[in-house]
Amino acid sequence: MTTKDLSNFFNSHLVPKKLYSLNKNRKNRICMEQVKNGWDVYFSDKKDKVGISHFNSENDACNFMKNEIKKLMEQLYGITWAAIR
Repeated sequence: MTTKDLSNFFNSHLVPKKLYSLNKNRKNRICMEQVKNGWDVYFSDKKDKVGISHFNSENDACNFMKNEIKKLMEQLYGITWAAIR
C-alpha cells in the first residue's frame, strides 16, 4: 500500500480530512511523513509530534495509519469498517 492508495481508501470510506495528513505536519491530526530512513506516523499537537511510530516501509506505515484512523472513526463517529484489507 502506498500513500496514494491510503488516500483513496480514506476518500472512499468518507474519512474527514481534518483527522489526518499524509504529506505535511498539521496540528491536531494524525500525520504520516517520509523521513530520512523510513516513515513516521504520529499525532501532531500544535507543533509537537506525539507518539511517533517509525516504519522502514511505506506499506507498514500506511497499514498502521489505516488502523489508527479506523479506531478514531469508531470512537468519534461510531463508524466501523466491516473488512479492512
